[in-house]
Amino acid sequence: MDALKPYLEKNKQRFLDELFELLRIPSVSADEKYAADVKKAAEFVKVELLRAGADKAELCQTKGFPIVYGEKILDPKLPTVLVYGHYDVQPADPLELWNSPPFEPVVKDGNIYARGACDDKGQMYMHVKAFEMMMKNDALPCNVKFIIEGEEEVGSVNLEAFAIENAAKLKSDVVLISDTSMIANDVPSITTGLRGLTYLEVEVTGANRDLHSGVYGGAVANPINILCDMISSLHDKDRKVNIPGFYDDVQEVSKQERDQMAQAPFSLDEYKKHLDIDEVIGEKGYSTLERVSIRPTLDVNGIWGGYIGQGAKTVLPSKAFAKISMRLVPNQSSEKIMKLFEAHFKKIAPAGVKVKVMPHHGGEAAVTPTDSIAYKAAARAMETTFGKTPIPLRTGGSIPIVTMFEKVLGIKSVLFGFGLDSDAIHSPNEKYGLFNYYKGIETLPYFYQYFTEMSK
Repeated sequence: MDALKPYLEKNKQRFLDELFELLRIPSVSADEKYAADVKKAAEFVKVELLRAGADKAELCQTKGFPIVYGEKILDPKLPTVLVYGHYDVQPADPLELWNSPPFEPVVKDGNIYARGACDDKGQMYMHVKAFEMMMKNDALPCNVKFIIEGEEEVGSVNLEAFAIENAAKLKSDVVLISDTSMIANDVPSITTGLRGLTYLEVEVTGANRDLHSGVYGGAVANPINILCDMISSLHDKDRKVNIPGFYDDVQEVSKQERDQMAQAPFSLDEYKKHLDIDEVIGEKGYSTLERVSIRPTLDVNGIWGGYIGQGAKTVLPSKAFAKISMRLVPNQSSEKIMKLFEAHFKKIAPAGVKVKVMPHHGGEAAVTPTDSIAYKAAARAMETTFGKTPIPLRTGGSIPIVTMFEKVLGIKSVLFGFGLDSDAIHSPNEKYGLFNYYKGIETLPYFYQYFTEMSK
């Protein structure tokens, strides 16, 4: 292991240049016009795994975008780590809010700015470079397999079928995932819980065509007005989700765990300052950190209808639409919540409109153990490179594949992220710190070392 840090120092610029090459590929899985670019990113990852020292790397075709699979098997008797990541990215819209083009990466104030810099190209590519460091210095202590997909941002719709069909190929002892964040660069943490997700689209239809608002306004239902009223009713005065049965299966977190969460460094004033807001809002009776981690939520992610072009058009629209997501906590079923939402939303629709609810994708919440060999190895790795014991922390994001891997492959995951909540993932001006990129590459080999030693 002594040779790894000098190797990192010598190759830092190359590691950054290669990441930039990947970031320049607009691999937006949600938009079919980028389909060729998504496949190009998959090919890039395959080639880099081979260059790093994989025995084999291949593009595995699915009904959607290919999954990149690679492996280095030293000895079947040794432990095997399965590295998961994704090469697809979120759409970059709204483009006008970016300070630099989203697919032309730049470094400013110690940060890499580009779509996918943190989520997940930068974090995924750390694993490729950490693997290269170990291979070039004869320091890989166990077997490693890679499964890098291109559909995470659209629900990983083909990953489970692939895992079922290739369970023997993917057989491993732990899944290692870097698609999460830590508290701060000087406060390392390891994610131990993720919320689930139900994502859907609604459509409200009034008249059979757009109407003149002067001629028909006040006499015919306006779908935008109706949709806004319906959405507004989905929360009560205490900001609880107002859908019958929504909280029936919610796993309540103990006072002891809530007290432990409260020990994490957090400044509400800094939080508000960073977001340029005067006040926070959320479910009554819970702190800000609890609201974004251990409580379920409902949010409108997009809403549209009628005329939104330049100037004025006095139209009473025929249709209005919204995209809605619900973050779920352990024991809540994404499928059940979808059914509850659909039944309730149709029930509250007034006469004069028709309502459609169209499911998109979902996934279940996950809690990972802190007493496993893998977690202890990750914690010790962070202690080695950060000089501090990491804090176990539940977060509000969703990675549905964590529960899928456990169900299909029978193995737990370690959520070993190096991003920050301030990295603006899914937003304009997404970034990833140079410190975080290089610290991840430095830290990951220690995980392999400690995991192998502890598994004996």
